Formats: sequence, C-alpha cells, structure tokens
Amino acid sequence: MAVGSSFPHRTTAAAAPQPAAVPAAPPNPEFLTTDEAGAFLRLSPRTLEKQRVLGGGPRFRKFGARVVYAAADLRAWADSHTYGMTSDPGYVQRDSVR
Repeated sequence: MAVGSSFPHRTTAAAAPQPAAVPAAPPNPEFLTTDEAGAFLRLSPRTLEKQRVLGGGPRFRKFGARVVYAAADLRAWADSHTYGMTSDPGYVQRDSVR
C-alpha cells in the first residue's frame, strides 16, 4: 500500500465559497427564554408560566409574542427569596394556589 492519501489534493483556489457566518449567541445573554430562565433558576418552565399568570415570579418582558427574562431580574428575584432560617419574617408561604 502506498504512503499518503490516494485522493487528489484540492487547491485552495478551487475551494468552494464559504457561507456567511451566523453570529453565535453570546455566552451570557442578557435576555433568556422561559426554558433558559427555568434552567437558570432550576425551575420548571411551566412554573414560570404559572407565576406569570398568578404573580410572585420574576419580572418578565414581552417582545411581540415572545416572553423573555432579563438575567439581572432573575438574579434580583432569587436574591429577594433568601432566608437565614424558616422563622425569618416573610418566609411563611402564602396559601398554595395548587
């Protein structure tokens, strides 16, 4: 068997034109979809949808029919739900809506 490839080498001048590059999503996007926000908060996207209707969830934005969450709003909402112990004022949950 011969050393090297049996296929002819392609010259760079004969290379096919490359399609225009699509910009990749930034590693830390400012706005997140419901699925991404749920993953960020480790909540079900359905929980976020329910909180949009009933209240009590993080602030959201509507761009046309699309619902998005700002990463800063998700962090602020998570920080507002920080407690040191179960007897902290404000920890007691209101009646469940389930």
